[in-house]
Amino acid sequence: MPDNTHRGGTAPAPVGRRERKKAATRQAIADAALRLFLERGYDDVGIREIADAADVSTTTLFKHFPVKEALVFDEEADLEAGLLAAVRDRPPGRSVPNALREHALRCRRADPDGDPRFAAFLELVDSTPALREYHQAMWLRHTTALARVIAEESGRPADDAACAALAHFALEAPHAARARGDRRQVIDRAFDLLDGGWRSLA
Repeated sequence: MPDNTHRGGTAPAPVGRRERKKAATRQAIADAALRLFLERGYDDVGIREIADAADVSTTTLFKHFPVKEALVFDEEADLEAGLLAAVRDRPPGRSVPNALREHALRCRRADPDGDPRFAAFLELVDSTPALREYHQAMWLRHTTALARVIAEESGRPADDAACAALAHFALEAPHAARARGDRRQVIDRAFDLLDGGWRSLA
């Protein structure tokens, strides 16, 4: 789940009635889609079925979600915000790679003792080629934004190759760990390598 805490304790701006209604509609569509996908499988559920389950038209559905895959990843903007905040808001003394490690372990790994719905969501993504590809592309689209924040926080040029490389591999590491038995161990080892290389540049 995304972390909606605002920096500096600033309260979010009041949301108008129209915006609340749009957000509620979007959430209803996403919830209906995920429920049907988990019950029957992604490929066996049609767009019209999802629209009917959410009590909206297909036109309304596509206004919120331009492609079917996006229905599964409805919190992309919040996820990117959390990723960037992990770097910007890290405690003093914590390296950028270790901040990203904590974010990966907290937000991008299924915990056997955690929310079973999250584990079911990851299983759906892992077992559906179209969703795996979309998920990977979605995370890699965040590389540019993450690299820019790493550069800002490290006092490096915006187009610094080391920042771009760290952003890329930090996003890739949890994805690579999915095929392994002990995801935590694989993620830890990957970020150990990233942290060692990053410290050598300092």
